[in-house]
Amino acid sequence: MAAKIKKGDHVIVLTGKDKGRKGEVTKVFPSEGRVIVSGVKMVKRHVRPTQMDPDGGIRSFAAPIAVSNVAHIDPKDGKPTRVGFKTLKDGKKVRVAKRSGEVIDD
Repeated sequence: MAAKIKKGDHVIVLTGKDKGRKGEVTKVFPSEGRVIVSGVKMVKRHVRPTQMDPDGGIRSFAAPIAVSNVAHIDPKDGKPTRVGFKTLKDGKKVRVAKRSGEVIDD
């Protein structure tokens, strides 16, 4: 099945503590149905000192969020939208915003 949300997409969080926050998808876990969005669901982890990071300490990371809790941002008006698929005349399959009909893929 084709992915509706991919790395680099701009999304908005629909539910949870970070509801309404916008960000860019930095990593996708398709088998788990989760994505990492930059600046959303930040968690703190105690990191042990290593050769790469001799200081260690407390670091902030973005934790994965369920893909059902995020929605694409419509390119036309900036509101949340669902994603559909359309085949162009040249046979190329592209993602489109259901709200406005705009093509999401470049």
